[in-house]
Amino acid sequence: MATPKSTKTTTTAKAASVPAAKRNLKPRMAKPASAVPVLTADDVAKAFALSKKSTSIELKLTIPATGHRATIKRLKLDPVEAQPRQAFFFDTPKLDLFKAGMVVRARRIQGGAGDTVIKLRPVEPDTLDPELRRSASFKIELDMMPGGYVCSASFKGACTNREVLDVSAGDMPPSSLFSKGQRAFYEAHAPADIKLDSLVTLGPVFLLKSKHQPKDYDRSVTTEMWLYPDGSRILEVSTKCLPAEAFQAAAEFKAYLAGCGIAISGVQEPKTRSALDFFIAHPD
Repeated sequence: MATPKSTKTTTTAKAASVPAAKRNLKPRMAKPASAVPVLTADDVAKAFALSKKSTSIELKLTIPATGHRATIKRLKLDPVEAQPRQAFFFDTPKLDLFKAGMVVRARRIQGGAGDTVIKLRPVEPDTLDPELRRSASFKIELDMMPGGYVCSASFKGACTNREVLDVSAGDMPPSSLFSKGQRAFYEAHAPADIKLDSLVTLGPVFLLKSKHQPKDYDRSVTTEMWLYPDGSRILEVSTKCLPAEAFQAAAEFKAYLAGCGIAISGVQEPKTRSALDFFIAHPD
């Protein structure tokens, strides 16, 4: 699942560790719950067509802040078992890359192994290079959430946690984090006047990721809690399935959440857009 169709998908480590009160940050208020947009028959047909051209499907739901505690309890999550991560984004000070449909990100992951991705969205899979689509590092992903969906192309890579820190500190250029194939993908799809090494670092966002297998549900469930320096947070619950299973899996996921007492309602908050907006508004 992804951002609703009505919404476009829509700083440093030191700053993230400073209490909000000391930086005069005003915590964002939770968005009020509202009726979930309903996909039209045409939307459903388009999503179905995209699912057949995708390599993976992810079903997502963001939980309103007022429901975080109850959701964690009902899903029987153990926060001690969650894996800590840091997400760093690279863009211009005016988010020109994001506005052009591109996301450039690196993550530090507990244990020393980081990863990177250059993502393009939305995309029409048929327009992408067939040879590129055969790469194990390249995926066509369909994200679906209540009231919306988005298809994206993701070119993934590996790096070390130390390399991410060196780039965020300005000791290495952003391009050093990405593979030759990723850099070529960026050059092919980014605005011509925005070079990879001209991007600024936005972040990090600290997050906790947990993956578990419920006893009464056949698929594994992933939860991510994104924690922002102003004290606000986003909780996302998701699961993955094969393209051929998309709509059956969506119905089963909805039933599982309902069985846990988790309502599929409220405004869906995209994690990436929320992070970019925060760090543009609070650059120091």
